[in-house]
Amino acid sequence: MTLQECYNAIGGNYAEVFARLHSERLVRKFVLKFLDDKSYELLCVSMAEKDYDEAFRAAHTIKGVCQNLGFDRLLESSSKLSDALRHGWTPEADVLVEQVKEDYCVTTAAIREYEKECEEH
Repeated sequence: MTLQECYNAIGGNYAEVFARLHSERLVRKFVLKFLDDKSYELLCVSMAEKDYDEAFRAAHTIKGVCQNLGFDRLLESSSKLSDALRHGWTPEADVLVEQVKEDYCVTTAAIREYEKECEEH
C-alpha cells in the first residue's frame, strides 16, 4: 500500500496535505505519528465516564489533527461530535461518537497496513 492508497482507503485528501508539506517523507512521518495520539482513547473513556468537557476536548483535538493531516472522513465525524459536545452532552452525541469510532477504526487500520508495508521494504 502506498501513502496515496492509504489516503484513498481512509477517505483522505493526500494531494492537499502534500501541497502543504511539500514532502512525502513529512506526510508519512505525521501519518504514522497519528497512531501514537491518545485523544481517541481519551474520548472513549470520557464518554463512558460522562465527562463531556473532556470528551469535547478530545473530539476537538481529533478534529484538529485530522484537519492538518487531510483525514477528511474522520474530520467530518469528529467535527460533528465536537460541535455536539461543545456545551455538554446532547442527544446526538451518543450517535455521533459511534460514527467517530467507526471512522477512527478504518483510519488506523489503513495506517497500520501502510506502516507494515513500509517496514517490509
